[in-house]
Amino acid sequence: MNPFEEAKRAAAQVALLPDERRSEALLRVADAIEAQAAQLLAANAEDLARMDPQNPLCDRLRLTPERIAGIAADMRQVAALPSPLGRTLDDRILPNGLHLRKVSVPFGVIGVIYEARPNVTFDVFSLCFRSGNASVLKGGRDADASNRAAVALIRRVLSELDMPEAAVTLLPPTHEAAGELLGAVGFVDLVIPRGGRRLIDYVRDHAKVPCIETGAGVVNTYFDAAGDLETGRRIVLNAKTRRVSVCNALDCLIVHASRLGDLPALVEPLAGKGVTLYADEAAFAALEGRYPKLERATEESFGTEYMDYKMAIRTVPSLDAALAHIARYGSGHSESIVTADEAAAERFRREVDAACVYVNAPTSFTDGAQFGLGAEIGISTQKLGARGPMGLAEITTYKWLIDGNGQTRS
Repeated sequence: MNPFEEAKRAAAQVALLPDERRSEALLRVADAIEAQAAQLLAANAEDLARMDPQNPLCDRLRLTPERIAGIAADMRQVAALPSPLGRTLDDRILPNGLHLRKVSVPFGVIGVIYEARPNVTFDVFSLCFRSGNASVLKGGRDADASNRAAVALIRRVLSELDMPEAAVTLLPPTHEAAGELLGAVGFVDLVIPRGGRRLIDYVRDHAKVPCIETGAGVVNTYFDAAGDLETGRRIVLNAKTRRVSVCNALDCLIVHASRLGDLPALVEPLAGKGVTLYADEAAFAALEGRYPKLERATEESFGTEYMDYKMAIRTVPSLDAALAHIARYGSGHSESIVTADEAAAERFRREVDAACVYVNAPTSFTDGAQFGLGAEIGISTQKLGARGPMGLAEITTYKWLIDGNGQTRS
């Protein structure tokens, strides 16, 4: 039996488990994560030893005792959330007496292709299992030892609970395995890529099964003519440097031309973090001699997801120009405005086409756990189906239940 067929059979079993049993499994896995932290860290150390320590993706790859504790806490939070299954989304009685109900159900088998983020292994399992789905994972080579240790831990717990181990399956970290997953028609119900634009484009272009685009985040923050300087300083610093390697990190600061005099103070906290700024001509003139790591921007500086201690700066004459910049260079992920002008804020909310639109807050909050979803399986940047952080509800589908008493259609 191939792994996709095994996953399909497991999905049918997981969907029939009582909700409390699915929660019990997550709690047991969370306990095992803490109990076996040393083994998980040792496997992660193997992966880290193969990566250039100067690579900013090291931050994504690295597990620490604190991060492992956070993974376990997130899993317990998912276990405590209300079940997303069996929810009545619509309920009506037709004039002919037919009773229609629209009820949430699992997708079945969800495949996830992701890069060097071992925490994703646990997040995907917890969300899929809690929502009655089986998961098929295809991680990257960089995190292979970490992923194998994580899946082995989960499978041991499932076996102890007499639950199907194939509820989580880890494929080899090869290009061929990705192709098999994308072509598993009849076995895999949905594929979700988590990674950069190159990975997402590959999945979208080659998938024969349905897919949801997630992850790629070219993120902008607009500092308006009416922006408060201290608020802006905090927001820009947090959005850029909290974690540079994640998809909600800031890539471009857009500044109203009337505030160029405040630009050195606005970006001054970034200097202490070693951020390199790629500034357009007006911003470069305002910062020259007043910011240590300054470069002239090129056209390629805008629309780039840096995932590093780098950021572009674009000067604009108006809110209209800021909106036009976002429309051209943004990826539909997260966008923010810093302003005390409510009319400008409302225009920004209404006209920016993104999954998450912020006013006077950093884009670093675009995260399933921060939104109260427990965790996330990804952040969707598309419009059909789920959009933004995808938690339990977003990885269920629905079916119509129709009850009659002998009606026939004329």
